[in-house]
Amino acid sequence: MSPSESTDAPHNAAVVDNDAARSRDSARPGRLQGALFQSIGDAGRAELVERRLAGAITGGHLRAGERLPSENDLARTFGVAPTTVRESLLALRGRGLVVTRRGRNGGSFVAESTDPVAHARTALAETSRLALRDMGAHYAAITAACVRLAARRAVPSEVQKVRSRLNRLNESDLEQWRSTLDDVQIELVALSQSARLTREQMRLQAEMSPMLRLIDADEASRSAQHALLLSVVDAVEAGDDQAAVAATERMVDAVIDALIDLQSHTR
Repeated sequence: MSPSESTDAPHNAAVVDNDAARSRDSARPGRLQGALFQSIGDAGRAELVERRLAGAITGGHLRAGERLPSENDLARTFGVAPTTVRESLLALRGRGLVVTRRGRNGGSFVAESTDPVAHARTALAETSRLALRDMGAHYAAITAACVRLAARRAVPSEVQKVRSRLNRLNESDLEQWRSTLDDVQIELVALSQSARLTREQMRLQAEMSPMLRLIDADEASRSAQHALLLSVVDAVEAGDDQAAVAATERMVDAVIDALIDLQSHTR
């Protein structure tokens, strides 16, 4: 083997490892999708199931053409009766978000005409600046509480796993980029070891993620989001809870400012 071949071998192996890791990330169900399918509990009302599923569809967490779980599976997951799920799916069909196919490979599917970006644009246009700032304040408060605890409780090996996934972000697929970035943020706050805070963070992430997809199209915005999240990871790994909170606040301020700027240019 020539010296150049020997030098290239470790590099080639690293490329293969990174490609394999990205492939696993792409195949992995998003953590936000799990949050959207949390149990509804005793409420058991069709409109709540409808709202949860509609949010998953319009937010892009369930993709066009994707098959939904069976009515019985949805009923078990949401903690409601199958008839409640059936009523919710009927309402979603009436809204054009879901279609039903009969036969051996039948079931309920997300309508091919569903456009999450269009829904996000409409939602952003209908949200006041005050409401956006309030959403950012809520998001920053919960995320800051999580990373403060994570900086105190996480061990370096756990943070390094989060950093490794963040470093594998692939900008060639913006949909996958957003999904991975969302998951990285959930994994980071989960290091707080607070189940309640993490659940609330997942709910907020699911609410904000569709709008954040709108600013992902801008390369400068993607670069800024990556750098700011990396600064939070750095602070958590260093065990510096104050720096982690400050970095989180800068990150949230930046994305809210970007959304308001986008809103002002589209009205």
